[in-house]
Amino acid sequence: MAMSWIWTGMVVVSVVYGLWSGNGSAVAAAAVEGAAAAIQLCLTMAGVMCLWMGVMEVMKRSGLAAGLSRLLRPILCRLYPDFKNDRETMDAVSANVSANLLGLGNAATPLGIQAARRMARRTPGKASNSLCMLVVCNTASIQLIPTTVAGVRLAAGCAAPFDILPAVWLASGISVLVGILAAKLMGSVWRE
Repeated sequence: MAMSWIWTGMVVVSVVYGLWSGNGSAVAAAAVEGAAAAIQLCLTMAGVMCLWMGVMEVMKRSGLAAGLSRLLRPILCRLYPDFKNDRETMDAVSANVSANLLGLGNAATPLGIQAARRMARRTPGKASNSLCMLVVCNTASIQLIPTTVAGVRLAAGCAAPFDILPAVWLASGISVLVGILAAKLMGSVWRE
């Protein structure tokens, strides 16, 4: 709610200042141009999302997602030891991690919510260490293929939208590592 007020305030101040300074026509032209650019960006992003959601569905139907889940299981069992025997929760976490690896933040969110709901059933009204770790890993998320960022770069006219891969790998790897270490540290400091 606060962000809505902040954005609304910024727009109102901008429009009022534009009108006050005699640039009303420029403000109107910028609003129309911005709306057109927003529609173009949404269509480009929708195409990218459809592509990768299709890839995820193919992975699921072909059994590749299950294979990736088995590959991730040893790591995820160490991160979420309370749930290593809960197959459904671990499958939801694996699907969330897989979507994040492909850079599908929008597709990863429902999967992360599903995993969080399953984890929250054990400690109602209270966030367990595993649930906090899920939030940290989901927020930091390692991205092998940053499709959302590449889609935005493509929509902005970038000739090589994936040339940022090394920087994304380094930044996301460091952020996940620091997040996991911080979550483990906080979990050990504030024990039950």
